[in-house]
Amino acid sequence: MSKIQPTPKRPARKTATGTETARSATAKPAPRKRTAKRRKTLLTPEEIDRLFAALQKTDPEPKSELEYVNPFTLLVAVVLSAQATDAGVNKATRALFAEADTAQKMAALGEDAVREHIKTIGLFRNKAKNVVALSKRLVAETGGDVPRDRDYLETLPGVGRKTANVVLNVAYGEPTIAVDTHIFRVSNRTGLAPGKDPLEVERGLEAVVPDTYRLYAHHWLILHGRYICKARKPACDRCVIRDICKYPDKTA
Repeated sequence: MSKIQPTPKRPARKTATGTETARSATAKPAPRKRTAKRRKTLLTPEEIDRLFAALQKTDPEPKSELEYVNPFTLLVAVVLSAQATDAGVNKATRALFAEADTAQKMAALGEDAVREHIKTIGLFRNKAKNVVALSKRLVAETGGDVPRDRDYLETLPGVGRKTANVVLNVAYGEPTIAVDTHIFRVSNRTGLAPGKDPLEVERGLEAVVPDTYRLYAHHWLILHGRYICKARKPACDRCVIRDICKYPDKTA
């Protein structure tokens, strides 16, 4: 292992009164500027509080609609849910998880068998490959456990930031917000956290969602987008946050 080299000292510089180092021992460093937490929203704090209070009232403790039995099966289910419905994933994974509910069993099951189980799901060939590959990684590196570590999770095959955030939130109770198409749409339509891409919306939500609602915010926004604020024709007549929402093209 190579030794860490010490940081070289800045050379002394000459001035009109003599020679001095780049920073005098008695000189005070310039004060660091405190960066304000990013806040990009069209809603007032009072409107944001009312928005989440209304969503909370409809479903105080929402749960993921994906079926799973442990953090590993949740991880697999979320990987399979990309460009697929939760209902479709649940239908395929019931038999799969009955046969393989751990990373060890999934790795042993093999790609061909996994592919046969999930062939009704879109992109099933590539997803089967990723599920088996991530299972083998977990067995080799963590003994089959799913770490409570977003950076690590994002290194697994088929796992991106959204998937990692869902696992951290649902399996481990972390107040993360996974931005899917539903949350992206709701955040932009309502003016809660406008953004050009999922990461920008995620950062915006992190800045404005009150701590009181942070744990379930991800679920409330997804469910609202899935069943009320739908892409083609939002059901504004049934929307509990209609009076807060800034969307200009509300339906009757």
